[in-house]
Amino acid sequence: MENIISALSTFQRSSVARSIWQLANTLIPYAVLWVLVYYALDISYWLALPIIVLASGFTIRSFIIFHDCGHQSFFRSRKANDFWGRITGVLTFTPYYYWNANHARHHATSSNLDKRGAGDVWMMTYEEFINATPKEQRQYRLYRHPLIMFFLGPLFMTLISHRLVRRKASRKEKLSIYGTNLSILIVGVAMSLIVGWKAYLIIQCSILYFALIFGIWLFYVQHQFEDVYWSRTNGWNFITASLEGGSFYKLPAVLRWFTGSIGYHHVHHLNSKIPNYYLAKCHDEFQELNSIKPVDFWGSLKALNYRLHDEETGKMIGFREAKELQMSRSQRVREAVSQ
Repeated sequence: MENIISALSTFQRSSVARSIWQLANTLIPYAVLWVLVYYALDISYWLALPIIVLASGFTIRSFIIFHDCGHQSFFRSRKANDFWGRITGVLTFTPYYYWNANHARHHATSSNLDKRGAGDVWMMTYEEFINATPKEQRQYRLYRHPLIMFFLGPLFMTLISHRLVRRKASRKEKLSIYGTNLSILIVGVAMSLIVGWKAYLIIQCSILYFALIFGIWLFYVQHQFEDVYWSRTNGWNFITASLEGGSFYKLPAVLRWFTGSIGYHHVHHLNSKIPNYYLAKCHDEFQELNSIKPVDFWGSLKALNYRLHDEETGKMIGFREAKELQMSRSQRVREAVSQ
């Protein structure tokens, strides 16, 4: 299996033509749809809503470009990657260098139970949860509730997480947050002068909100499925963490296009230098990758029930299962003691 890493390196070399084309077929339609939403609002928000949802799809696609630029995989030139990364960062309200630093930590610690908390979804193990205080359990239940995670989460990310500077952030990361905030303000003021501040806020916030809901869902499914691999540091393996700790999210062709094939997340974690437009090709060409069990769209909905990782079985379980498991294991202990 180690040989596949060197074999995948042949796909690292990005295509300038394909990257430029992806920029064009993402940013131009987004701009056109933004204008269409503006005119549709004069009639009704409900008429504008389908266009808003479509525009949010192009926002997700813009974030995929932003993501690839952060990995230095979209262009061969670092300057080009950083330039377009900052541009798409402003478009998606995400500070480029700050987000990249957190995301790099996520790649380095993915599926490692001892190194959770770096750019990932908060996840407790079964043992941690049952030994937590009632207050900690309530906090965790709230955090993992779908309404909190997918509908309030986008507001938290946009208004707080990506706007505020952390003390531990490097100078470069801090400047990235300040620069992105300032750029968003400048663009917002300019657009407000053109279309009016109410129209700008309604359009921009609506598009961004829908994009973030689906974006958070994508990230959640990528690392929250039943047989997802998690291990302690002493047993952690990079290849296993990549292939079994990241999902192969098999989406319909249209959604695969809007998400830049990021559903091939196992390939991405195996080699983050591969641009998004080569991920599907990599998966199809290597038998080792073809053997990965896919998670389809309807099957991914089960992920809403996965809240805790049970180290004993190596599976994700829900709160109800955790309660039943606690009763079962307590019974086993009592029986062992009585014998």
